[in-house]
Amino acid sequence: MTSLAEYTTLRVGGTPNSLIVATSEAQIVEEVSQADTEGRSLLIIGSGSNLVVSDDFAGDVLVIANKGIENDASACAGAWVTVQAGESLDDFVALAVSSGWTGVETLSGIPGTVGATPTQNVGAYGQQVSDTIAQVRAYNRETKKVETLFTQNCEFGYRTSTFKAHPNRWVILSVIFQLPLGTISQPIAYNELANKLNVELGSRIALQDVRDAVLAVRASKGMILVDADHDTWSTGSFFTNPIVDVVPVGAPTWPTADGRAKVSAAWLIENAGLGKGFGLNDRVTISNKHSLAITNRGSGSAADVLELAAHIQETVHTKFGIALDVEPEIVR
Repeated sequence: MTSLAEYTTLRVGGTPNSLIVATSEAQIVEEVSQADTEGRSLLIIGSGSNLVVSDDFAGDVLVIANKGIENDASACAGAWVTVQAGESLDDFVALAVSSGWTGVETLSGIPGTVGATPTQNVGAYGQQVSDTIAQVRAYNRETKKVETLFTQNCEFGYRTSTFKAHPNRWVILSVIFQLPLGTISQPIAYNELANKLNVELGSRIALQDVRDAVLAVRASKGMILVDADHDTWSTGSFFTNPIVDVVPVGAPTWPTADGRAKVSAAWLIENAGLGKGFGLNDRVTISNKHSLAITNRGSGSAADVLELAAHIQETVHTKFGIALDVEPEIVR
């Protein structure tokens, strides 16, 4: 049986008892339903880009691999696009940009499947999927029915949703996006991206130019997957930006709706003395390109990853009194 290291971007994980690749909605529902009926636990994954799977994991695995993207041409307001859960997020974004569908252009280059994005409410550079998701079609393991959740029922928040809050209830089958039509982007909301494009915040730029700039910025941080580059062997950002009442002096911040501030986790890590390339051993280290990424240098284990993550959390808490929350799912 293949190790899960071959199914995760961090390249760690034990050998499962069984692994099934489901290529249709019906097969996904059947496999999940059968496992539930038999009382078997089931690890459900997409591209494995947001997972840290333990080295001794030996359970059953279902890979979501249903494909298909369809735009309802009869929709009267923008593009009404149904994307199957197993589709690559970046492939969908590329299609949106080339088709003149706006609102997801700054999500370019993010690894993972579309079906995984509602769970974390994936976002980057001022856009998040909840901005454009209209509906999520999912199998409810409690009612044993396929249900459609409208955006207001998804409980979206910063890197969270009802799917994250109730991980054993929902299996996402497809996502419907409502996207405005046009060739010009939504207003640029992040300084880093504005600087890359050499425009002012709030500017609206050609969709393809925004996508190209985002891909370039992500590549410079090791956030575009390249097999030969160990700086990309990661889950992307390992920690979320904490929301705090008191901001450390000099820390970059973003305002939140409740009047508090979101603080740069990367700044906290670097200013706690843990710079790029830091590691407790040479098997797993902070990326040389981005201080929020924990990377496998080729021979790392899940235990190495979690040890370094815990050290970073403890060091930042000791220095600033701020707790860093882990973004990827940890599977024991």
